Amino acid sequence: MPAVSPPLLPIATCWWCLVILLLPAQALTQLDANTEKASLAGQAFPQLSLDGSPLNHLLLDPRSGQLYVGAVNHLHHLSSDLQVLSSSQTGPKLDSPECLPPIVSKDCPSARLTPNTNKILLLEEGVAGGRRLIVCGTLFQGICDKRSLGNVSEILYQTSNPVDTQYVAANDPRVSTVGVVLNQNGVGLMLVGRGYTSKGPSDIPPITTRRLASSSSPARQAFSQDEELGKLVVGSYSEYNNYFISAFSHSDHVYFLFSRRDVWHRKEYRTYVSRLCAGDRSFYSYVEVPLECSGGYNLAQGATLAEHQGQPALFVAMAAGQASTPSATDRSALCVYGISELDEALQRAQELCYTEGGRGGDGKEEAYIEYEVSSKCLRLPKDSLKEYPCGGEHTPSPIASAVALSANPSLTRDVQLTAVTTVTEAGHTIALLGDKKGWLHKVFLQPNRTGMLYQSVLVDQNSPVNADLLLDQSKQNVSMVPVSECELQTDCQSCLSVRDPYCGWCVLEGRCLRRQDCHLESQANHWLWSYQPASQCVTVQSLKPANQSREEQTPVGGTIEYHKPGCMACVGSVWPCNWCALDELCTHNSNCPKEHIISNSLVQLQAPQGPDSCPSVWALQSSPLVPVGFLSPLALMGRNLDMFQVNLCVCILTSVCVSSTVQLYDCAVGQSDCSQCRAVSSEYGCVWCGGESPGCVYNLSCTSPPGPVQTCPAPQITQIQPVSGPVEGGVLVTIHGSNLGMHYQDIQGGVTVAGVSCQPQPQGYIISTRIVCELKPSRQETEGPVIVTVGDSEPGQSLQTFTYQDPQLSSIIPDKGPVSGGTTLTIHGTQLLTGQRKDLTAYVGQQPCHMLVTSSDTSGPSNQTGEVSVSVLFGKAERIVPGKRFCYMEDPVITDAFPAESFYEGGRGIKVTGRNLDVVQQPMISVWVEPMENTLVRRRRYARLSARNNQVFNSTTPKVNSTLGLMSKQERCSVVSPTEMTCVTPGVTSHSKVMGVGFELDNVKVAFKSVTGKPFSYFPNPVLYALNRDAPETPYRFKPGGVIAVEGKDLTRAMTRGEVVARLGDQRCEVKTLDSTHLYCEPPETQPESLGDNQLPSLRVIMGKLDVDLGLVQYDADGLPPVPLAAQVGLAVGAAVVVLVVLVIILMYRRKSKQALRDYKKVLVQLETLEINVGDQCRKEFTDLMTEMMDLSSDVGGPGIPLLDYKTYAERVFFPGQRGAPLSQNLDLPESRRQTVEQGLGQLNNLLNNRLFLIRFIHTLEAQQNFSQRDRGHVASLLTMALHDKLEYFTDVMKTLLGDLTQQYVAKNPKLMLRRTETVVEKMLTNWMSICLYSFLKEVAGEPLYMLYRAIKYQVDKGPVDAVTGKAKRTLNDSHLLREDIDYCSITLTVLVKNGVEVQPCPVKVLDTDTITQVKDKILDQIYKGAPFSQRPAADSLDLEWRSGQAGHLTLSDDDVTAIVQGRWKKLNTLQHYKVPDEATVALIPRSAVVTGIHQVYQTGEKTPMLEGEEEEGLRLWHLVKSSEDPEIPKHRKSSMRERERAKAIPEIYLTRLLSMKGTLQKFVDDVFVAILSTKRPPPIAVRFFFDFLDDMAEKHGIDDPETVHIWKTNSLPLRFWVNILKNPQFVFDVQVTDSVDAVLSVIAQTFIDSCTTSEHKVGRDSPVNKLLYAREIPRYKQLVERYYSDIHSAASGCYQEMNSTLTELSGVSGDLNFLVALHELYKYINKYYDQIIMSLEEDAAGQKMQLAYRLQQVAALVENKVTDL
Repeated sequence: MPAVSPPLLPIATCWWCLVILLLPAQALTQLDANTEKASLAGQAFPQLSLDGSPLNHLLLDPRSGQLYVGAVNHLHHLSSDLQVLSSSQTGPKLDSPECLPPIVSKDCPSARLTPNTNKILLLEEGVAGGRRLIVCGTLFQGICDKRSLGNVSEILYQTSNPVDTQYVAANDPRVSTVGVVLNQNGVGLMLVGRGYTSKGPSDIPPITTRRLASSSSPARQAFSQDEELGKLVVGSYSEYNNYFISAFSHSDHVYFLFSRRDVWHRKEYRTYVSRLCAGDRSFYSYVEVPLECSGGYNLAQGATLAEHQGQPALFVAMAAGQASTPSATDRSALCVYGISELDEALQRAQELCYTEGGRGGDGKEEAYIEYEVSSKCLRLPKDSLKEYPCGGEHTPSPIASAVALSANPSLTRDVQLTAVTTVTEAGHTIALLGDKKGWLHKVFLQPNRTGMLYQSVLVDQNSPVNADLLLDQSKQNVSMVPVSECELQTDCQSCLSVRDPYCGWCVLEGRCLRRQDCHLESQANHWLWSYQPASQCVTVQSLKPANQSREEQTPVGGTIEYHKPGCMACVGSVWPCNWCALDELCTHNSNCPKEHIISNSLVQLQAPQGPDSCPSVWALQSSPLVPVGFLSPLALMGRNLDMFQVNLCVCILTSVCVSSTVQLYDCAVGQSDCSQCRAVSSEYGCVWCGGESPGCVYNLSCTSPPGPVQTCPAPQITQIQPVSGPVEGGVLVTIHGSNLGMHYQDIQGGVTVAGVSCQPQPQGYIISTRIVCELKPSRQETEGPVIVTVGDSEPGQSLQTFTYQDPQLSSIIPDKGPVSGGTTLTIHGTQLLTGQRKDLTAYVGQQPCHMLVTSSDTSGPSNQTGEVSVSVLFGKAERIVPGKRFCYMEDPVITDAFPAESFYEGGRGIKVTGRNLDVVQQPMISVWVEPMENTLVRRRRYARLSARNNQVFNSTTPKVNSTLGLMSKQERCSVVSPTEMTCVTPGVTSHSKVMGVGFELDNVKVAFKSVTGKPFSYFPNPVLYALNRDAPETPYRFKPGGVIAVEGKDLTRAMTRGEVVARLGDQRCEVKTLDSTHLYCEPPETQPESLGDNQLPSLRVIMGKLDVDLGLVQYDADGLPPVPLAAQVGLAVGAAVVVLVVLVIILMYRRKSKQALRDYKKVLVQLETLEINVGDQCRKEFTDLMTEMMDLSSDVGGPGIPLLDYKTYAERVFFPGQRGAPLSQNLDLPESRRQTVEQGLGQLNNLLNNRLFLIRFIHTLEAQQNFSQRDRGHVASLLTMALHDKLEYFTDVMKTLLGDLTQQYVAKNPKLMLRRTETVVEKMLTNWMSICLYSFLKEVAGEPLYMLYRAIKYQVDKGPVDAVTGKAKRTLNDSHLLREDIDYCSITLTVLVKNGVEVQPCPVKVLDTDTITQVKDKILDQIYKGAPFSQRPAADSLDLEWRSGQAGHLTLSDDDVTAIVQGRWKKLNTLQHYKVPDEATVALIPRSAVVTGIHQVYQTGEKTPMLEGEEEEGLRLWHLVKSSEDPEIPKHRKSSMRERERAKAIPEIYLTRLLSMKGTLQKFVDDVFVAILSTKRPPPIAVRFFFDFLDDMAEKHGIDDPETVHIWKTNSLPLRFWVNILKNPQFVFDVQVTDSVDAVLSVIAQTFIDSCTTSEHKVGRDSPVNKLLYAREIPRYKQLVERYYSDIHSAASGCYQEMNSTLTELSGVSGDLNFLVALHELYKYINKYYDQIIMSLEEDAAGQKMQLAYRLQQVAALVENKVTDL
């Protein structure tokens, strides 16, 4: 029989030290079928050492049997016996995944010597018989080459200059790549599946088709992927990051096995199989289906295609994933999927997507289009799949099935399986599995696909096995491990007991062999299979003759037997065997040593013959009861027993006896008294034997006098329970004792309790030892013993006395509770301990009341409210509490609980509001915590535990939940009123995890999250530092009149100022201010008394249960004590001048050093006091504002936000403040020159796309002295326009320039980098951020930013705004604050608005102090609410006309002849000036129209008389206040004004206005900051990408100072982009920003800047008021910024590929930008510095090679006919 090709089992670890396993057809060591036995590697395996070559892939040439091993940097060619035939080194080489080959060091700064990891190792079968080795590695973007099979160092094909279509394998060793070679119509093709890589080319699809042979066309080189070959089109490469496991071909299809996240449905990682028609070059036939393996095994680790029961099947090693991640756990399984079942599932998905729109019979979606392509499932004719089995142009693709193909695990393991291969042996399937710990498991698969493990071999300890390699961590080896070792079993018994499916005992050859190696294996009983339990060995007992010459021929006879068969098996077997009954021998002889032979049924001999003649026993004829210690005869029933002569009382022959039960017994066991003994059944023969030692014995043993006793002694009573009962009876009394009768009938009617008959209960009676009787009623309270009479014997009497009692109930406490129950009732009365505890039952109404302790009950739930009676049952006797009823009230309801945070120490007060809270007897707040030691267990059972945790507060839960491992911490709450109660948070340990918080209101359980909508959070305890941190034992010196500053950390995370108590000695220190890092308290004026032994008081800060002693405090004396005059004179004379000088210096130093801190503390106290004072006003203003914003909020998301289109947005950001920017211009050229110039600009565009030219160009411009900062920004914006369609290239250049900039600043001061826009690249960065964050502005930040703008504008317009100075009463900017008190009132104008032919009135609120232009603006704001500012008419183009019923029409103007002139000042006209009343009717009319009316003063649009007065020199306009530079104010008054402005005190009246505005806008400011800095949603990809770049730069330059990196990130994003947007909302929206609105935005932007800095934010008396406003909020904003930076830093990197995809999409929106104008503007700078640029290009060696100077000269010649040296 031909030899079977050995299957290969490649095995690997992540540390690259390898052992490759081959699986030849040999035997295995002995194993038990039901237990896993191990054989250690270390046997004589063929092994080859390959030093220094970490191995990756293995390939077997089926023709030659030779091996090819792909390794890191090496390729090996081995013979079948592991001899090295040839080798080749493939690396390391100069490469970088970020650069495209060929690699040049100058062009690729990141190039390094890079190892070459083998990714593909395949065999190409040439068309003309040529066979080649295909090798692909990670170098040079994954290119491939072809090598000779005879010598792997001989390269048959390799491209020296690969193009992007020839990049095949993944350039990252961690990313999977698989391939399969096909031959289609004589054309060699290779289908490749590869994962997503973050660096390198970004447009390589997951599955591509590669041609293996080159053609004449340059685009059709070997391994290229051109348009004629298919590929899997994907919308988002990063979303569809397939991790490929295997690829194989079967029949006419190609299959890929991979895992990835289910993007559209379950969002979990799953395993998929996809299929393609082998001849489908367009991938029309692509379809995939998910695989499911019961038990949660979702991630494939290895796979193989093999046969099972003659049918092809896919064997997959699956592992369970970690909670929606691609990481595998140790739980794993082998799952088998039939190919026919797989094809059926794939075809069903195709058919549904072709003909049913993807819907199944029940209407549910079963098939859909995957990979974010534009196709969709259709409803084509029903026979479409039959007509187009491989799809067509009109069929949808790629198709995915929503229904998974399921399978049950064939075998499960607790160690991760990582490899699988299968072998078919003698028609049986054997799977070989490798695991994570280096074990090889051998599994026999049953026909139903269930597997049985029969052996495990340790190949290499703790070296994971994968589909290719087994790694040896000590060396690099190639080994062959046998799949079985039959030849090691030397006898039949060991061969059969090994239970190896490969092995069997070849009977005639006497060897353990594989079936195919046994010559007569096809004949029955010639090959005994090891894995079959019924197999039995055959042995040769004897030979006759035993010795024989080899030269003589003599017949040989002998005795052959199976391994100890029985008589029936012997004479009934297929062998001619006979049974020797007396010898128990199965033999072929016709006679036996002791006669009595039974012949085989096949042999025609004399009787007895056949199984019926065998002797057998089937029953006992005598009694099976045998007393211990006595000889008892046994009679057996059987047949053919006559051959046994005597004494067949004991079965000696197992072949004769059958199973019969014999019962041995001892009368003395269990019968302790006479009644018990006599109650034993008579068949046992037990009697009570009297005498000196009475006892229960067998009747034949009672020989001593007086012999067996016929009458038992009198009963003895040892205990009665209970000892009391109600007079009504009905209570069960239990009587314990001895000789209490042999039967129930003996004591029936013979029991009395206290003289009253007691009825025995049959079910409670135990022979002789226990009587249970029911107490009968007694006429009165009485007492007495219990008496038991048994038959005619004397009665027995108890020593205990039983008492009849009459219990009474008197009262209950409390008298009300919730209908859900749980209220603990205390019942008072007399003689309540009547009967036993179990006899007592309490009821509240009809509801049972659970008994807790004696006299206390817990009320049960009721289904309705109302009053009910309370009763107690003593047995059957009922007692009702007289005159007292329990009232069921409605259940308490909790509507709110605040706050929702606490720290670990607990003790924080939680204010709970609701209804009916006073009905609760014991309100509790509970915290369920999990100890840290249970965390790992909890994670493994996460899904089960989470489901249970959700029910913690919905059912009664014990204080310790042993199932969940949770513990409860509780604190009792204090009920203040029916609607309010206060709870104190329980303390938890810092090393435990809080799983839930809730309230227990008797039986009502309420989860905290169900009340507030968010879970309760526990935080680490706040940290308070000692007053003297440097010397804690030294008292803190305090000067009366100031405040004590306490430093700390996280003081406000779970605490407010009002909750903190500070005590100094025996008095309180009033807490004035609390922020995240400081607490300020004001102590008493005089030093308090100490509470301890120390003379000085100590400062204690109490936060909940956290009580911290911060040290001693010593007051400084206010003055010196009185000293006698003589002493003072003497001291003054005796003191030296030096002492006086020192004192003066010390006093001055202390005064100055403490003054700033004292001012800061007082300022904060003042600020907080002011904010409290204006709180009510802020709330009212905020309510009005929110009412006004309601209409706006409803429009947001639709046309309500006037977002600028991208072109306008880019124009305003790129060229701020410029009119006629290049984006809006056209190329102004004569037609005769246009074509030539455009051609030159096209060549300039090509030059700009040369990295070397562009970087040289920028550096050269920046080196010129007259190249101003404005020029730098302009050039950067022009470059952004010109390269907008190539943003990936633009980004790459920007990174290079930023790298150069970093190098410069690192040498000087790295913290100054990116602070200003002083270079071209810094403006490029600004533009780049603006481009990348436009969608974020549009989708996320735009709405809150617009709402903030509208809120500011609305608030500003509500108060007076000076039209000349721009100062406003409502502002955040003190320099724009209108400080004078202006009398004004709000009036409503009815504006007539023409809508078509109708005129509709529109009410508009204005101020009577508004100028006419201000009124027009407010009217336009109301009429055109939500409309873009550019689409509404300008106020200057309209006139305001006041229409009065009697006076006619009057045109109002800011300035006319009626204007008031005072000296050199002219006041602008207001509504107050014209005396326009409330509810007046006005209209806006175009200024071009001529209006006539009674009171018309001048014709609209003409110069008015007011202008004549303006022509006089020095005439100045004013509105509400005159300018401070008033020349009429005397000098001495000016001086006093300046002194007042320089006053140190905070002007509270003005600050109150600012704080009122701040409080009103606070929500909108918070919304904007949170939208920008929120970590709840993924930050923009551009931010993550650039922050990663900055981190890389810091690491590259060795900068480990986190503050420096923080500053870089702040300068690049918040200060460079967000501050610009905050200050200029007109960059994003089509709105008008007035000076007064701009002043408010400037303060908010400055606050944002302060929040992003790392320096501590301190304010004092001299600090600007703008900084004082947000002094308390900035620490909170700082935390937002730090968390934002931290989350981005800690998130997984590798967003480069996603960034490239995003940049590609953004490049496509550049169609509306005029590139030619930008190029023409750039050329102007080239022309200006032409000579310097040419010289710089000529000096560069690489530039000379590329002829960059020459190409620029060509551009100059074309653009302006410039004469050059061409």
